[in-house]
Amino acid sequence: MAYPRIASLKTHDDFLAHLRENHIEIPSDAEVQSGDDSPLAQSFDVHNFRVGNRWSILPMEGWDGTTDGAPTDLTRRRWRNFGLSGAKLIWGGEAVAVRHDGRANPNQLLLTEENLSAIASLREDLIDEHESHFSTSDDLLIGLQLTHSGRFSRPNVKSITEPRTVQRNEVLDRRVKITDDSAIFTDDELQTLIDDFIAAAVRAEKAGFQFVDVKHCHGYLGHEILAGRERPGKFGGSFENRTRFLRDIVSGIDAATNNMQVGVRLSLFDFLPYHPGPDRTGEPEPGGEPNKVFGGGDDGLTVEMSETSKLIDVMHEIGIRMICTTAGSPYTNPHIQRPAFFPPSDGYLPPEDPLVGVARQIAAVAEMKQKHPEMVFIGSGYTYLQDYLPNVGQAVVKSGMADSIGLGRMVLSYPDLPADVTAGTVWQRKKVCRTFSDCTTAPRNGIISGCYPLDPFYKKRDERKQLNDLKKAMQA
Repeated sequence: MAYPRIASLKTHDDFLAHLRENHIEIPSDAEVQSGDDSPLAQSFDVHNFRVGNRWSILPMEGWDGTTDGAPTDLTRRRWRNFGLSGAKLIWGGEAVAVRHDGRANPNQLLLTEENLSAIASLREDLIDEHESHFSTSDDLLIGLQLTHSGRFSRPNVKSITEPRTVQRNEVLDRRVKITDDSAIFTDDELQTLIDDFIAAAVRAEKAGFQFVDVKHCHGYLGHEILAGRERPGKFGGSFENRTRFLRDIVSGIDAATNNMQVGVRLSLFDFLPYHPGPDRTGEPEPGGEPNKVFGGGDDGLTVEMSETSKLIDVMHEIGIRMICTTAGSPYTNPHIQRPAFFPPSDGYLPPEDPLVGVARQIAAVAEMKQKHPEMVFIGSGYTYLQDYLPNVGQAVVKSGMADSIGLGRMVLSYPDLPADVTAGTVWQRKKVCRTFSDCTTAPRNGIISGCYPLDPFYKKRDERKQLNDLKKAMQA
């Protein structure tokens, strides 16, 4: 089924008409306010810190660090763009591995003692850039995302998976070539990994970060543990056991640091893995196991967040106050995680209007915010809204459906979007991300990530020709 491109909806009325005709519920304001009175310009408080506005930058992976896990000039450019964006909450900045075997690619940042000063300098670069464009950085909250990529680890060679996981999964094992139980972490190995997360948080505090994100999303290790209902031992089976990994990390960080706060990027819900059907449209892959889906219904294809809500209660009990929301996994069901018109090279055509995926995430966050008003929720999935992102973001914040609007892919093409919206600057349509998915296709094929279609910097690089040649070969 064909869906209209957002760019073809020339006016806000056209956008609203499309939503109505297709029974898609997304709030959207006709006029976007600017200046100090704008809903998106309002501050909010968390952990006794006043965050200066309602924009957040979501963590991404650039595939552009050194093989030792230190940042390069390309990494620095991206972080400087985070600083000039005008967003006052930098959620993690980048997915940073706590140890080598948990790197999602051989060029992912790695938080070792040897890399500590270099990673600390990323934060300093971001602050310097922010202060050069805005009046103060006193209301700028910067964290660092800590991760182990679990079954999606590729620490040594870009094309070779070296998965570590917590349970068997018929479809996912097949994808990453797991054929026996040797890839499964033992309880003792998970206990060691907990210590590695704690040690990384200590380093992050030394580097000046105000919080760390203990990543529990997108099918990576922390997320998969939450769905480990069939795993034996103290980290699987019961809900208490499946949340032990997070609880032990947080208690360890509390004991080992002076004032390091913890947030969690969480997939609120998940679906079964999808794959391309006969016409390349996404469909559930045969062999999926609904019992290994966290936040899904009995069929593995619907949203059911009773355990998600229960987990958020646990988070509040152990001192967590911030949740950066997302859904699903970019590897298994990207249409629910980052809705797009154009799939990446290894993806599938959207099985639904991508706006349905946007609406699903907005509704899920709103439901959790209503049930847990004491928590701060950062929303995501907004990039597909394109020209109407500010309209929807303003409506969501104004109505209390989320506390902050997160930007991921959009900030690669249009990093100064928050500043432009707040200042009332003319909307720069030529910089708006159209979800071409090149920023995903590139790293899936071992090329550094960036916005090759729209960012003049990446347009000029040799990798653009390499990417275009690759895409032509795939289409041949």
